[in-house]
Amino acid sequence: MKNIIAGTAGHIDHGKTALVRALTGVDTDRLKEEKQRGISIDLGFAHLDLPPNGRVAFVDVPGHERFIKNMLAGVGGIDLVLFVIAADESIKPQTREHFHICRLLHIPRGIVVLTKSDLVDSDILELVRLEVDEFVRGSFLEDAPVVAVSSTTGLGLDTLRHELKQAASSIHEKDASRYFRLPLDRAFSMRGFGTVITGTLISGSVGTEQEVEIFPARERVRVRGIQVHGASQTRALAGQRTALNLAGIEPASLARGMMLAEAGRFAATKQVDAVFDLLASATRAYVRLTLREPLQLLPGDRFIVRMFSPVVTIGGGMVLDIGAPRRSTAERLQTLEKGSVQEKLALLISESKSGMGMPDLIARTGLLASEIAAAAQQPALTFWTEPQFWVVDNAWMQARLETIQATLKQFHREKPLLAGLSKEELRGKALPGAPAFLLDALLARSKTISAKGEIVHLMSHQVALRQDEAEAIAKIEAAFQSAGLAVPSTPEVLAKSGVEPARARTLLQILLRDKKLVRVSDDLVFHATAISTLKSLLEKRKGQGFAVPEFKDWTGISRKYAIPLLEFLDREKLTRRDGDTRIVL
Repeated sequence: MKNIIAGTAGHIDHGKTALVRALTGVDTDRLKEEKQRGISIDLGFAHLDLPPNGRVAFVDVPGHERFIKNMLAGVGGIDLVLFVIAADESIKPQTREHFHICRLLHIPRGIVVLTKSDLVDSDILELVRLEVDEFVRGSFLEDAPVVAVSSTTGLGLDTLRHELKQAASSIHEKDASRYFRLPLDRAFSMRGFGTVITGTLISGSVGTEQEVEIFPARERVRVRGIQVHGASQTRALAGQRTALNLAGIEPASLARGMMLAEAGRFAATKQVDAVFDLLASATRAYVRLTLREPLQLLPGDRFIVRMFSPVVTIGGGMVLDIGAPRRSTAERLQTLEKGSVQEKLALLISESKSGMGMPDLIARTGLLASEIAAAAQQPALTFWTEPQFWVVDNAWMQARLETIQATLKQFHREKPLLAGLSKEELRGKALPGAPAFLLDALLARSKTISAKGEIVHLMSHQVALRQDEAEAIAKIEAAFQSAGLAVPSTPEVLAKSGVEPARARTLLQILLRDKKLVRVSDDLVFHATAISTLKSLLEKRKGQGFAVPEFKDWTGISRKYAIPLLEFLDREKLTRRDGDTRIVL
């Protein structure tokens, strides 16, 4: 069934509530004060079925100036407005303000309803029609049907129902495939149920037992039950007036204007860039708004701005960005307002420090993952899907590769005896704050950089030893090789190498990197052949248990070497310690 949200708008006491009651049989004045005063103070809701497959949910909003704030809570998500003008009073102050609000919120279509038509003669009614025609000229209501009705006699109600059905047929349903968002307009406690909230589901869908998040408090609650138009449902869809029974929160913690959304999907913001229409001079401009309280907003959301004194509507606009850089230009905002999805995505990526992943892009734009993935396939961008979805700007990628190239070049110049720079150190220098996988992804795009294991170097770099260094590295290796498992201290070996300490330590690192030497502990280094011989010795004793004295007997070494070697073998999963003994694995 197609679900349409229709709102009423117009001056106080022009018959909006009576009109909804005449159409639906539901009295939307539900508060005692409303009954006593004969005006709508809070939002009222009713619905009208339009056979064969349509339903219009009415949001009857208050018309009095003091209750405009409540009125604004009801207009979000409206597809169609019944713009009510009493035939016996014609256009009044709140008529104009409601009209401006509807226009600023870009409500797409409407029907002008001339109520109380039984109270005037045909000449007056025609005069009101002419006034209305002039009033709405050039607006979204210019070609709207104008229907004269009487909620008392029933005059014109069938015609109005027909026009509602015609309008509903041309309205596109809200997209239930998008992310769940529901602005809260009422919260109360119901005996036997607990906390209940109501609102118009503006996008996505929500099901029972689903976890949702309340903004701006960022509290997560569970949906215990759902009602749509008074009937229990297991799921509510975009475009439906919905009541949710929430578990885990009290009504006092909830307030009109809060947003319920898919848990963990979005963020709240206190600063938005927007396009703004100022009513007084019809000036249109880009603005940056700093909010007193954080709100969950997305690009495309519309808003109204009112002045405190006098309390009047001064303008409204549309959110363009919720995470803008410190400085923004008109050209940038024009792209966000009028550009394609591809252009908007490319702009946001180009402004990022090191590209953006899918969760951040969804939270920033409100786009579906499929839309983002499609928009990423453009010449200006490069993206990866594994190990996670990530998009970068090509100009940024080229600049980072140049930085990596320059970093490696400087490293080779300063430390020519080392094969290269570790990935961890390179990441810290060239890609601080970026996800770890991004370095590997960038290096795979380079034709001049090589990564072997955790070491990165320029392909043009080769370790070239001078004669004294070649002689020294041979001495170092020979000293450890000839010692077997009873190795000398590392400082002692380096001191006898024939080169100064700094170069000797570098030569030791080369032997360790090339796996000719093996570091067993901070103080002990062994030749690879000695370790290999030890492993062969243990291979013959698989499954055998032994203690430290037996290990010393097998190897002929002292406890000084035995304990570090055994701890090394444990780490290598060649032995397993079990109390005071070990087992050969």
